[in-house]
Amino acid sequence: MVLAILFTIHCSLFTSPVRAQIGTWHNYLAYSDIQQIKAAGSDNLYVLASNGLYQYNKTDQSIHTYDKTNGLSDTYITKISWCPQAKRLIAVYENSNIDLVDLKGNVTNISDLYTKTITGDKTVSSIRIDGVYAYLICGFGIVKINMQRAEIAESYKPSHPDYPTSLPAEDNSDYDKYIDLVKTLKPDGPSTNCNRFIRFQNNTLFTCTGIINGNFVPNLPATISSWDGNKWTNYQNRLDTITGHEYKDIASVDINPNNPIQAFAAGRVGLYEFKNGKFIKEYNYDNSELKTTAVIEQPSKDYTMVESIVYDDNGHLWFFNSGSATTSLFEITKDGKWINHHKKEFVMNDGRTYDNIVNNIFDGKGLLWACNDRFINPAILCYNTNTDEAKVYTNFINQDGTKINVQGGIHCVAEDLEHNIWIGAIGGPFMLERSEIENNSSTFTQVKVPRNDGTNYADYLLANIDITSIAIDGGNRKWFGTNGYGVYLISADNMTQIQHFTTDNSPLLSNTVPSIAINPTTGEVYFATDKGLCSYVSDATKTNTEMTTDNVWAYPNPVEPGYNGPITITGLSLNADVKILTANGAIVNEGRSNGGTYVWDGCDKKGRRVASGIYMVATATSKGEKGTVCKIAIVN
Repeated sequence: MVLAILFTIHCSLFTSPVRAQIGTWHNYLAYSDIQQIKAAGSDNLYVLASNGLYQYNKTDQSIHTYDKTNGLSDTYITKISWCPQAKRLIAVYENSNIDLVDLKGNVTNISDLYTKTITGDKTVSSIRIDGVYAYLICGFGIVKINMQRAEIAESYKPSHPDYPTSLPAEDNSDYDKYIDLVKTLKPDGPSTNCNRFIRFQNNTLFTCTGIINGNFVPNLPATISSWDGNKWTNYQNRLDTITGHEYKDIASVDINPNNPIQAFAAGRVGLYEFKNGKFIKEYNYDNSELKTTAVIEQPSKDYTMVESIVYDDNGHLWFFNSGSATTSLFEITKDGKWINHHKKEFVMNDGRTYDNIVNNIFDGKGLLWACNDRFINPAILCYNTNTDEAKVYTNFINQDGTKINVQGGIHCVAEDLEHNIWIGAIGGPFMLERSEIENNSSTFTQVKVPRNDGTNYADYLLANIDITSIAIDGGNRKWFGTNGYGVYLISADNMTQIQHFTTDNSPLLSNTVPSIAINPTTGEVYFATDKGLCSYVSDATKTNTEMTTDNVWAYPNPVEPGYNGPITITGLSLNADVKILTANGAIVNEGRSNGGTYVWDGCDKKGRRVASGIYMVATATSKGEKGTVCKIAIVN
């Protein structure tokens, strides 16, 4: 029977691409800054780099990276040391959490120091190894770890009668011994873990470092990286040595849709052009129409502020010149011509263009949107590229006539699949409905979610949660990144909280998430955090207009013995009706697609695992057009 099923699949002339399983997490961490090296016997080196950990085997030259998705209990390691007698590595995190790692990759967590309330500073400044013990030198005293038993043996304050006074010195000799070797090792990853802006474009994820607002540290050295699904490309950096002025706080990057090897990046220090990751040209006040911010007495290339850029579908690049007294909005045409679209609407009362204009997007109707992310003069800017009309929203009133809290600025803007515009601020998310835009009105909707507790009361969606990023997936669900509260996933009708990821309940690297991007084909959702880049494979993808045997497929397929995870059907149309049928036509499962994806748990309607066999996936579009588009083999 098993051989017959497998033969049927091989003869079907259909091979499903390999995809990551729904619900899985991935980390994309930098390992560029080598901080500590520890030799473990004659074959292995442990390397702390960019506050991440990897193990290098000198014999087979393999590299194994450790992170929160494959065993580690936390993020951002500050100290490591090797205990030869216990044959374990100790890794101490910024928050004083502790992991022990053996040569086989097994990880044991010791959380007592992290969770216990202690008077004094728990920060570990040094690790001393003596026999099977690791002594952690902390601000409040010393913690003694039994590395064999994986437990805290004792802790000492300076007043303790047995306070250790003659510990061995911290041994860092392995760094000098192996640094030349380790410099040749290059675990794949972005340039830095400070990825504050990300964009998914042309099947590639782009990242850069800096956003200038009250929530995130400014003055960051500029780095740009891209991930094509197979390898990272790190753009040329240290451009200050070429341009002669600061290269910091690069806040946005985009690629030319007509020429994918050409990219532009911009931020506090002007506009930069790259080809294949190599620097081509800088645009600043002395060689372009850009102007420096008017609050600077003398023109300065360090403050020629272009904090967001975006290409339109025709290959024209658009950006605002924040803080300028004479320029506001620019367009660079596909033949390189600069056009100044300066508008009085984009100028504040003090005569300057809004001074922190971020998150430029084009909506489905061709309107250009952006946010002024400042506690002074928070605003939403809108420009119609067809009519040359500009509008700025500065009064934020909801449907109940209540003033919306935008203290701290408007952080982000996004368009949903119904063409509504969503805005994120410290008071939560709010929405400018398409009908309001088309009627030239300015009442913002705060979604009311019924309490369903027998009363008629409702609460505003994510009220008073500081929303720093918004992304819309293929199922029209809203992903909200926050400042300190992790990530929320809200249903397409805005009524249900589907997920709330935090560092405590998921591998999310940090609860501070300034940017989110989605791969619409795979459903992978990328989160830029202040501790690095990570992702979650969601159950929603982009839709197909038509469903055929060529564009609809299931994975894993065949479903092999022992597999109990989700079975994913992808390539469906919006709100497709899906039925899973036995060979004789009996329905074992049915439902509607989430965007272009449907997920089946491999069970029948009564929750029982289905028997081995071939199952048909029958679909119908929202218009009722029916067809069988793929088969799934189950092998138990």
